[in-house]
Amino acid sequence: MIEWFASHTFLEQVFLLSGTVGGIVLLFRMILMIAGLDHPVDVHADGDAGAQALTVQGISSFLTLFGVVGYCVFHGGLLGGALAIVTGLVSGAFAMWLLHKIFRGMLRLQSSGTVNLFAAIGSEGTVYLTVGREGGRVQIDFANRLREFEAVSADGAAIPTGTPIRVQGVEANTLVVAPVDR
Repeated sequence: MIEWFASHTFLEQVFLLSGTVGGIVLLFRMILMIAGLDHPVDVHADGDAGAQALTVQGISSFLTLFGVVGYCVFHGGLLGGALAIVTGLVSGAFAMWLLHKIFRGMLRLQSSGTVNLFAAIGSEGTVYLTVGREGGRVQIDFANRLREFEAVSADGAAIPTGTPIRVQGVEANTLVVAPVDR
């Protein structure tokens, strides 16, 4: 094996080493991911776009494609050394860019599930448990779901169960509601 590696030119050895190291890291990360043993050590989604591409997967995919494409182009005699390096760099950069776009697309599929209560102002619903000065519970069709929230009466008067209400405001994660005049 060492004799085979030593029989190549310096440029071919660089291509072979980078392709081998990148491929082993990619394979190792994939095995860990399938086994559920991977731990995210990469830059978070709120970093700048340039840093997001510099992840373990991005760098190893760059090395893999740089090595494989550069070796194939140079060893196949299709182009000279300089053009093989450029071709390897372009294909490695393309692999990083593509992986970056794939991961950004997957991150856009995530949602926090956090409800912004201020967006509920003006929504209508019904009283679930009598609402008064001390509080109660209301059900509101909000964000395409029937949700239950803590609520207090806007004027302090008791609002009985089943009464239609409208959200007037928000105070410390509690809705301020008033009966709807119909």
